Amino acid sequence: MQRSLWIAGLLLVVALAARTTARGQSEPGSFPDIADHFKYGSVGTEERVGVPYWIWRVLPTVFADKLPTRPGKGYERIGFVYDGASHGRPIGTSFLSGRVDTVGLNCATCHVGTIRDTPASPRRVVLGMPANQMDLQSYSRFLTACANDGRFNASTLIEAIEKENPDFGFLESLLYRFIVIKRTRDGILENAKNTAWFDARPPQGPGRVDTFNPYKVLLKIGLENDKSVGTVDLPSLWNQRVRRGLWLHWDGNNDLVEERNKSAAIGAGATPDSLDLKAMARVEDWILDLKPPAYPPERIDAAKAAHGAATYQRECAGCHDIGGSQTGQVTAAKDVGTDRERVDSFTAELAKGMNTIGEGKPWRFSHFRKTEGYANMPLDGLWARAPYLHNGSVPNLRALLSPELRPVEFYRAYDVYDWTNVGFVSSGPEAEREGVKFSTRDRGNSNAGHVYGASLDAATKDALLEYLKTK
Repeated sequence: MQRSLWIAGLLLVVALAARTTARGQSEPGSFPDIADHFKYGSVGTEERVGVPYWIWRVLPTVFADKLPTRPGKGYERIGFVYDGASHGRPIGTSFLSGRVDTVGLNCATCHVGTIRDTPASPRRVVLGMPANQMDLQSYSRFLTACANDGRFNASTLIEAIEKENPDFGFLESLLYRFIVIKRTRDGILENAKNTAWFDARPPQGPGRVDTFNPYKVLLKIGLENDKSVGTVDLPSLWNQRVRRGLWLHWDGNNDLVEERNKSAAIGAGATPDSLDLKAMARVEDWILDLKPPAYPPERIDAAKAAHGAATYQRECAGCHDIGGSQTGQVTAAKDVGTDRERVDSFTAELAKGMNTIGEGKPWRFSHFRKTEGYANMPLDGLWARAPYLHNGSVPNLRALLSPELRPVEFYRAYDVYDWTNVGFVSSGPEAEREGVKFSTRDRGNSNAGHVYGASLDAATKDALLEYLKTK
């Protein structure tokens, strides 16, 4: 009994000492500069899905064999982007100081992309762009694979941590050895039970996510007999002010920007109680007027674009221009003809459940609804939002306007731009080497539908394509 009390007392001292050490060396959870805050600040996901910092730091070293076979080192192989910031974490990861410092995810995980003009060009990091390279499902699977591996033990991980950080203290090491590593392993494996539904569906792949099936797990809406595929392309975050009052999400299931934002943060791992409302508000205010990057003007044929503008006004503006009669409204899936898996995945039961989240709080959700189609989106920054359609099944705008050019298979996550077809390079040896294969044969990945403009003659299509570069 006395020995047990002594050990308990020692661990309490260790915990307090480690907490002091961690806070003395930690980074902020919030940043004065809003762009840095967007990239690296916390929105409250660490409590539920956070990983202790030093474990997270060494996982790609200890378990390099569990990473996807993609270019880069460490977490780059999952799709995380580094921009040279001094703390060494990739964009989209947050840091929360506490008894044990933890790393979580934030808005930038899904909303920062990269573009290269040529294979030899430097990579441009674009804030608010769909994270075309990020594979969220691979990140989850990587953590699970690590936790299931026998090397996920105190001796192996602490040895790796001490190599990475020679200043890793004795007391902190004891805390990790006797408490943190086991709890982390158990927590990852417990969370893995909530993602077992992955195995019954095609892989999501980079730049895409199934947003609402995780909510069914959270709300205890059974997935035993629900095999729906809700995987969609990650959206952009630009110009949210003009989206106020429009129907949001791909299926138009909510028309309140702030509610949409909170649901995204909870989907990324926050809870109604851990959600950092102040941090979220800073991001929400910033993205109201965040502008997309302009297509390089020297690459636009102004005369041809002017000709295409008239076609756009006649064929497209009613559904895609701010103020258009159908912009932000929902077109029935049977009319637009695109893959309806995402529409069917979001059920009336789920909408009802979503409207219970935040009960007792002033921001409780109340705007979710069930629809039978897809929302008509504004087209700002269209050129940097490839691939196209709600499920990202069409690699470029040329193929979107000419359905006969839509490939059955292509490669996503290669960030070299295809200036001819207006999208990212999606075929050829470089795309195959650096990208991830996408098959339209998989359930939820059909590239059918949205054939508007398909009957235009070739010259008119070319002019329309030139104009779309200016959006």
